[in-house]
Amino acid sequence: MNAQPAWLDGHLAPVPDEIDAVDLAVTGTLPPELTGRFFRNGPNPAPGQNTGHWFTGPGMIHGIRLRDGRAEWYRNRWVKTAALAGAPFVRPDFTFDLTAVPANTHVVPHGDKIYALVEAGLPYEVTPELDTVGPCDFGGRLTTAMTAHPKQDPVTGELLFFGYGFLPPYLTYHRLSADGELVESREIAVPGPTMMHDFAITEHHVVWLDLPVVFDLDLALNGAAMPFRWDDGYGARIGVMPRAGGDVQWFDVDPCYVFHVGNAHERDGRIVLDGARYLPGAFADVWATIGGTADPARHIGGAGGATLHRWTFDPATGKTTEESLDDRTIEFPTHDDARTGREHRYLYTVGGAVDRNGTPGSIVKYDLATGGAIAVAAQTPGEAVFVPAPGARAEDEGWLLALVGGTELAVLDATDLRRVASVALPRRVPAGFHGNWIPDA
Repeated sequence: MNAQPAWLDGHLAPVPDEIDAVDLAVTGTLPPELTGRFFRNGPNPAPGQNTGHWFTGPGMIHGIRLRDGRAEWYRNRWVKTAALAGAPFVRPDFTFDLTAVPANTHVVPHGDKIYALVEAGLPYEVTPELDTVGPCDFGGRLTTAMTAHPKQDPVTGELLFFGYGFLPPYLTYHRLSADGELVESREIAVPGPTMMHDFAITEHHVVWLDLPVVFDLDLALNGAAMPFRWDDGYGARIGVMPRAGGDVQWFDVDPCYVFHVGNAHERDGRIVLDGARYLPGAFADVWATIGGTADPARHIGGAGGATLHRWTFDPATGKTTEESLDDRTIEFPTHDDARTGREHRYLYTVGGAVDRNGTPGSIVKYDLATGGAIAVAAQTPGEAVFVPAPGARAEDEGWLLALVGGTELAVLDATDLRRVASVALPRRVPAGFHGNWIPDA
């Protein structure tokens, strides 16, 4: 039996160093319109380091530079947070150092900056060449952590986000202007500290996920790397808050957990939310796995995972409607960012095998207008990032970029998931979390 924890073994095993490579081999034809950088963040413990949980390893960003039909370079860099230098997150007086958290979950551009993110700490600015600039608190205005899943309004250009805390305030809403100034912060009243990993926005609302995975101080004091547990007594509810100001209207939902939303929008006065929903048993299964020694990949398409789910909230009546959109196991839903908070037709997800004898993994495209879905086999695929084609007339006119098998950057036609090109990577890239396409323009 392999004694290695799952996050130090197999397709999750960290790489030992930072490297650079140029003139990467390309199979097929890279669209010349793809001129920019593909960045993907994820945990990568240093050699000999056992961080105690997959979620808590130091962040490492892997980058591929594309330009004019060529793959110019690959490089990988640790995000050099105080945590990487060994600073403790919890100080002796039980206050928290928001710079001492590994920025290992996402990498997003906003204004003229690029930020590496993790939900329990401050954002860390990095350069287009992946050098670490340092932590950012927006001129001292940000005094909480910043979610790893901020939402940019495609019309106003504002970046909406939140921070959750282990001590009050448990939840704080923030808004950055289009040019990166923190212009609003307000506390949102919730009963206690929960692991609120994601949220959603619509044109006029913010959608909160107040679900029963709670911070446990006893677990933290006893050294748990991820001190959260399921609490049936906490309840499960989703809140709808006016962006312009006002109280949150809470809607009770069936007990569940959601790591990642797909998108949300307004329709006929109602709020519609799509997300990857874990039922209690499925959450318990996956949480034990990612904190133990089994392989987390078995839940991508296994019996115990998230499925695509829809909630519809009617503020006028207080009624919630829930419906399952598919029964296959999926995660990491993405969409065209130009439709964030607006009605959308397509979602792209990471799924299980296309059939029982197929490759262990797939990329799945959902047509929410027809209820249909298509899938293409892909070896342990990462999150598929949608890049619209210049001048696109259809919502799915563009490409999907995803790391596949840890060995290539796959470029798919988003209309039919046909493989357009593949960039060979100079080293194995461990499976990780989230990434972004950052165009030159």
